[in-house]
Amino acid sequence: MTPVSNGAGELRGPLAVVAPGDRGANRITDRVVSKIASQAAREALGVLPAAATAPHATVVVHHGSVRIRVHLDLAYPADIGARCAEVRRHVALRVRALVGMEVPEVAVHVERLHLTPAHGAAQGRTR
Repeated sequence: MTPVSNGAGELRGPLAVVAPGDRGANRITDRVVSKIASQAAREALGVLPAAATAPHATVVVHHGSVRIRVHLDLAYPADIGARCAEVRRHVALRVRALVGMEVPEVAVHVERLHLTPAHGAAQGRTR
């Protein structure tokens, strides 16, 4: 152990080494995990339709794992299943990477579908 300076040029006693188990722990709140999941969903969706609301997430954290529910709007027509799968995959990867928790479930709820401008002009049946 080496002596430590107190900033004024004086030396104090040696620095005590604290065992990793005695140092404490970090607690990441549900709100932080929810914000990370919401941002990850925005990243996965890319550009949103003009009238769409931003994705938001609710989470349940329990013993080092998190279950996530993402609510979002999608452009239509699109492959809804593929878009939801991409959101599910990206949210799970980002939360696992940034928070270090297991993500056994990401449920995606599509709140609204927004017609894209090219498809919004046609009304009713066309021949």
